Amino acid sequence: MRPQPTVLTPANNSSVTAAAIGFLILVCISLTGLIAWTIWEERTDQLLESEITSDNMSRSLARHADDTFKAADTSLLGLSERVLVDGTSPAALDRLHRLLMLRVKELPQLQGIAIFDENSVRIVNSLPGDTAHTINSDREYFIFHKTNSNPGPHIGAPFRVRSSGEWIIPLSRRLDDADGQFAGVILATIKISYFTDFYKTFNIGRDGAIALILSNGTQIARQPLLPDSLGKDLSKGPLYALYNHGNGDGSAMIKSMQDGIERLNGYRRLAYYPLFVTTALSKTEILSSWHRLAIVRGLITLGIVIVIAMLGMRLVRQIGMRIRAEEEARNARDALQELNATLEKLAQQDGLTGLANRRKFDQAINHALSRAKQSATPLAVILIDVDYFKKFNDLYGHVAGDECLRQVAAIIKASEKRSSDLAARYGGEEFAVLLPDTNLDGALVVAESIRKALHALKIEHAGNAAGIVTVSAGIDVLTSISEKDSAASFVSAADAALYSAKASGRDRVQVHRTTLAAD
Repeated sequence: MRPQPTVLTPANNSSVTAAAIGFLILVCISLTGLIAWTIWEERTDQLLESEITSDNMSRSLARHADDTFKAADTSLLGLSERVLVDGTSPAALDRLHRLLMLRVKELPQLQGIAIFDENSVRIVNSLPGDTAHTINSDREYFIFHKTNSNPGPHIGAPFRVRSSGEWIIPLSRRLDDADGQFAGVILATIKISYFTDFYKTFNIGRDGAIALILSNGTQIARQPLLPDSLGKDLSKGPLYALYNHGNGDGSAMIKSMQDGIERLNGYRRLAYYPLFVTTALSKTEILSSWHRLAIVRGLITLGIVIVIAMLGMRLVRQIGMRIRAEEEARNARDALQELNATLEKLAQQDGLTGLANRRKFDQAINHALSRAKQSATPLAVILIDVDYFKKFNDLYGHVAGDECLRQVAAIIKASEKRSSDLAARYGGEEFAVLLPDTNLDGALVVAESIRKALHALKIEHAGNAAGIVTVSAGIDVLTSISEKDSAASFVSAADAALYSAKASGRDRVQVHRTTLAAD
């Protein structure tokens, strides 16, 4: 008998229509999500590129500031030696005066150079024809050198020159006589405009900023210059806190305490002098082009979604033929295959701890054995068990037990230093760490770091003699893989070492005897 064709009933049509509408919604959401993810990744890339730019600018500016102070400081060293050798007789001072004028002419960053005796009287300076013996005993640099025997350079807070009103940075050195007693101060004043003019050559945007800051937090130069920029104390601000508690180099997104603008700050310590440079790029300006592109892409995506929705609804209304139903069925099958692939991936992860599960571990260890055999490299496995975990559950309940396992898993997860390393929940309170290309010493370091890190958490466990949660670990290392070696025997050896660790008192790492003998 010839089979009769299947007739689509209203019920079938309704089901197919619902499936088609659901599929359209899924496509629109997926497309929107994909575009949104792409836009967000571009935002991240934009910030990363700006961070690199800021870091490079800070590096360049730090080098420039180092060279600027170094050139002035080198002049001071030579002049100090000249004063010590030639003394301060009228003839010697006349020669010094000519030499000081020459130094200031040679170095564009210098506003002037002056020498003061032990009574703070200026005995010579770089001004042509200046003979006034000014007394500067109230200046911070003179007080500093008079009370400190340190012969090194000193950079003080910026101040205005009394005569011209120009802002300068004092760089000074202590002068000692032949007996090592305080004999005065030699001072070079560096023009702040030298730095700000140089900073203007960098494109930092309308709201960007460049600053030169002493290590005590005093700002000595800034571009753009604000009314209260020079000499401002920034030691209470977030940027100084990051600089002071770090290694002197880094970057961070910080809201300025000076003008309230949020900026990406790259900062770098000078190599030879107690200052650091920060280059700050406005977050708004960094992301301005990204914002425009995001709006355009968002509008385009919205238009595409609307068109897809309209065409899809038109298509849904025209559904009535079997071929269309079969096509929708194939689409549903494809979607199901994608879902199954996703579920397969999720099936390899432990739901409680987020680590790889036993199934994933079994696959990985077989693959690792094969690779180790081909490459003739060692392979290590660590089995880890939480000590007296059943007592922990009895004392504190299963909810606390689950939380305990999550904390232990987080520590073990941190042992994955390479992409080939794998931390897994082996079963219950037992975990495993697979370490390709790792010898016994390396495996011991990893196991001990896990054990000590758990100690540092100090998770209370009244049922354990230590009073806290501890683990025992067993290690096996295969230095040369043979045909008789299998995943089962490999894990079994580590398990035997783990049993030995527990039998020896727990809270310890034990190596399988065969591994010790081979090593």
